[in-house]
Formats: sequence, structure tokens, C-alpha cells
Amino acid sequence: MKMNAGIITPKLAETKKFYTETLGFGVTFENEFYLLMHTPGHAAEISFLLPKHPSQQPLFQPAFGGQGVYLTIEVDEVDKMYKELKSKGVTIRIELRNEPWGDRHFAIEDPNGIGIDIVTYAPPAQ
Repeated sequence: MKMNAGIITPKLAETKKFYTETLGFGVTFENEFYLLMHTPGHAAEISFLLPKHPSQQPLFQPAFGGQGVYLTIEVDEVDKMYKELKSKGVTIRIELRNEPWGDRHFAIEDPNGIGIDIVTYAPPAQ
């Protein structure tokens, strides 16, 4: 079984630019109403769909409201990724921090209001 998350948004161009230029994602497939992207290394995919597109059934018509969704991207070197995104001028929504359960992470936000938690997992501090 394989899964990808899909977000219905009118911001396909802004979304493509953000994920390719900011996070290094690639485009797996796109047409005028649908964008399928993959992480570097092709480990995961995410898709974006225009709202109210006539090719789609009513279930897939309404646009995402901008709240209640987040993505987690696990990286090997979160400090390196943090510095890289800061140097690109990306707005950091949650500064780099260590959590008692072992995460070292920070967060950014995509053009659709989706929070993206960028994390390196580690065992909890003893």
C-alpha cells in the first residue's frame, strides 16, 4: 500500500514554486488542474488539486480552509536544513528547538497555510 496526501487549493503555481525552490521537491506529474510532487529521493509524494474543477466529483471540489493540517519532514541534519532555509529568507514559524521527547525541529508554513515541521528524531534525553 502507498499513500499520498492531497490538498485542494487555487494556489498551484505558488505551491509548486515553494516546494521546488524551498524544499527541493520534484514534480512527478502536473497538468492544468493537478500537481503531484515528490520529496528529494522520491520517498514520499504530495498532491495539489484545483478546487471546483469540472473533472472532479463533489467530494474533491471544496478548497482547503487553511487550518488543521500539518506535514512532517524528517531530515538527517535539521540544523543544516534550518541554516539553509534561513539563508533563503524563508520565514521560520517555530524556531529550532529540542523537545524532551527527543525531537529537534523547527517549522515553516507553505502558501496554503499548512505548517511544515522539519525534524531530526533522537532518543529522549535521560
